[in-house]
Amino acid sequence: MIKFRAWDKENEIYLYNVQCAYDTLSGFVKFDDGEDAGYDESCFGDFLDNKRYDTEQFTGLTDMNGKDIYEGDIVHGYEQEPDRDDGYIGSSMTDVVNFKYGAFWIGDSWYKVMVMTPPIVEVIGNVHENAELLEEDK
Repeated sequence: MIKFRAWDKENEIYLYNVQCAYDTLSGFVKFDDGEDAGYDESCFGDFLDNKRYDTEQFTGLTDMNGKDIYEGDIVHGYEQEPDRDDGYIGSSMTDVVNFKYGAFWIGDSWYKVMVMTPPIVEVIGNVHENAELLEEDK
């Protein structure tokens, strides 16, 4: 399913299903908790062509907890479940999901992998609300 969310820079909140926006009718665009969101845009294109919003696409994948993975999410990807005794998880990475070169990637530098590559991926935040997660990993 192709779907999008938009970060509202003025109100600092995500709006979901903005691809369904139509004539400012309520009931289509939602907040994260599922409540109807109010908006002034008359169609999906108004979200895309508006500096007030950062629009992010759903990757079509869910993380290990069943949470949808979107562009702009900060994810932790690793090879195996942590060892119960010492916490070993094999190789791992924490970075932002981006869309480039026709695919979704974890990372935006020379070291990047496709979102579906690590066997275990967990959404741990997003670039708008949890940017500090990226600083902690460096």
